[in-house]
Amino acid sequence: MSKTVRGRFAPSPSGRMHLGNVCCALLAYLAARSSGGEFILRMEDLDTGRCHPPYDRWILDDLAWLGLSWDEGPDCGGPCGPYTQSLCGELYAEAIRRLSERGLTYPCFCSRADLAAAQAPHLEDGTVRYDGRCSRLNEAARRQLAEKKRPALRLRVGAADVAFIDGLQGAQRSVLADSCGDFVLRRADGLAAYQLAVVVDDGRMGVTQVVRGRDLLASTARQLYLYRLLGYEPPAFFHIPLLVAPDGRRLSKREHDLDMGALRARFRRPEPLLGRIACLCGLIERPEPIGMEELIGLFRWDRIPQGDIIVNPERF
Repeated sequence: MSKTVRGRFAPSPSGRMHLGNVCCALLAYLAARSSGGEFILRMEDLDTGRCHPPYDRWILDDLAWLGLSWDEGPDCGGPCGPYTQSLCGELYAEAIRRLSERGLTYPCFCSRADLAAAQAPHLEDGTVRYDGRCSRLNEAARRQLAEKKRPALRLRVGAADVAFIDGLQGAQRSVLADSCGDFVLRRADGLAAYQLAVVVDDGRMGVTQVVRGRDLLASTARQLYLYRLLGYEPPAFFHIPLLVAPDGRRLSKREHDLDMGALRARFRRPEPLLGRIACLCGLIERPEPIGMEELIGLFRWDRIPQGDIIVNPERF
């Protein structure tokens, strides 16, 4: 008997959603609902310097305006809460404790400046391949450094070799020692790093399907390794194309004419906006108004392009 699909959308409340966020939310929703599945909303607000309370309320309102509904979330609760990462510190600490008890972690005193001076970014997401220098420190050296600086905590990757099939981008493989090296689980400020938090949250919520931007494809092997270590069943991944300007620049929240405030004012109703996005993604041939229920019936992964989608902000 096949398992019920549990999809999710996990925005960062660091500003008004923009067109790229909306596209991701829509495809994640359609993928779950077209399979008769459940849909979870989670707020990823660990970046305390950029995430503020008004933004999460805007996200909830904008998603509801578009016609999305969720079975579990920060506003309606559910059996797998909390659904806001800033409330999950103890859960992340417990996962780190389990890994540390197995000797899989060590403190790292390197700053970003240290790493930048040592080598250029190695991955698409700007991650530097860490050479493991702090893993070679003796206990006396660690104590001396800890008197001056609070360390981050890294996970030893050893000879981990991770292969998986992405539902949209195809076969992927990564030898972690070569692609990223030992990676951070807890930042120097004491907050859980994204790689750990997203695995703990998706794992404990029973998420079976993750739809997200292609820019996060490079980090998936690290997360699958954590799934393995923590004993969670990993979800199926689908990394969707990014929306880029004609000059190749990725659209972001700085494009205020494409954020949800501007889009709602321009389109007035969700159907014309949904039609534009559906056309960009290959679900319909022309950018005509369409309702959410009709889109659910039209959704198929083989219609979604692999490569990035060009959007001219002045003509959208």
